[in-house]
Amino acid sequence: MKFRWNAVLPFIALALLPAAAAAAADGQPVSTGQYLATAGDCVACHTTAGGRPFAGGLKMNTPVGAIYSTNITPDKDTGIGDYRYEDFAKAVREGVAKDGHHLYPAMPYTSFAKINDEDMRALYDFFMRQVPAVKQPNRDSDIPWPLNMRWPLAAWNWVFHDDDAFRPDKGQNAEWNRGAYLVQGLEHCGTCHTPRGLAFQEKALDQSDDAYLSGGTLEGWHAPDLTGNANDGLGRWSADELVMFLKTGRTDSSAAFGAMTDVVEHSTQHLSDADLRAMAVYLKSIKSSDPHAAVPREDDATSAALVKGDMGKPGAQEYMDNCAACHRIDGKGYAKTFPALAHNPAVLSDDPSSLVSIVLRGGKMAVTKDAVTGLTMPDFAWRLDDRQVADLLSFVRSGWGNNAPPVSAKQVKELRKQLSTVERKDPNKANEPNTGPPRQ
Repeated sequence: MKFRWNAVLPFIALALLPAAAAAAADGQPVSTGQYLATAGDCVACHTTAGGRPFAGGLKMNTPVGAIYSTNITPDKDTGIGDYRYEDFAKAVREGVAKDGHHLYPAMPYTSFAKINDEDMRALYDFFMRQVPAVKQPNRDSDIPWPLNMRWPLAAWNWVFHDDDAFRPDKGQNAEWNRGAYLVQGLEHCGTCHTPRGLAFQEKALDQSDDAYLSGGTLEGWHAPDLTGNANDGLGRWSADELVMFLKTGRTDSSAAFGAMTDVVEHSTQHLSDADLRAMAVYLKSIKSSDPHAAVPREDDATSAALVKGDMGKPGAQEYMDNCAACHRIDGKGYAKTFPALAHNPAVLSDDPSSLVSIVLRGGKMAVTKDAVTGLTMPDFAWRLDDRQVADLLSFVRSGWGNNAPPVSAKQVKELRKQLSTVERKDPNKANEPNTGPPRQ
């Protein structure tokens, strides 16, 4: 049997990338484990607003009741201080705690199963040696009995969970494989961007299935298509634009919103340029979820009507009164400031949930090293009724050549109900938009 260096060298390079990336991230020396925990965005779910890092307690809503993230600091009484490496790896990869109880799949262990042994040990060392111990008891879920029994999760894992670590594709180079490893594993992009089945399982875990990263909806927000779809996916994005977006939360025509704002703030902006490029290369390789999707056509009719003062189309007046100052009459917004609405993939999605939610709840751009003040969009729940919101968004989704399906007042009404747990904002007070559910 011949030993072929040309087949092995790419995977040696892949194995060396984490340490090199950790040394370069943010221009500051950090441990490999800290870098990997940042890539995994562990802090997002395991830290409450104003709470101690990784001490848990963050509320996550599910269809059957709320659950609360756990304390993963090295406190021996309330955290994971008495976990051996094997216990830690089993919890992260298989969703099984040291005492044997099953974790809810809101913990993305279905993705974290991809993490290789070297990186898992680095993560374990980080949590045990670098994270300060915090004594904070874990909170029981609000799920009523008998739905709170966890033994059915073992059956769920048996049916839906693949606990094999990432296997490099020998037909791809080291950069592609590094990007696939991050996107499928630590960054767990599929948790939000892949549609879910009746049992709340992700319908696909990698690019071998057409459903992977084709868009998913959680708690009133639609995470857009990340495949090569030329209409509402990444088909019209370049790899450079993807790198810019992951690093800054914006491009010349788009901006992160909802839970993606937290992803950029706490995770992707801190990754090395090499890792961001690898992720972009991998994402750009994923074939379109719809091979027949077409690039939107330019259409100036909407702009021409607005310039003439023609408000005859439903939603036109609402757009001029509430949106045009920032997003402009031509719908093109302002580069790296206010995102374009014309031909924006997030606007063109068949599922308008995110558009409805951001109009009702408002939004905030990511705060990054290069943009320390996150621009905000006010909420309009108090100002526009269901019909007005539906007309406004239908106008946007049909204007400037967008040609997306209309929004109904019923859809708006249903999403407005989800605001019941969010304090209704007083228009006379400073805006503090709710930017969506935590990334799970």
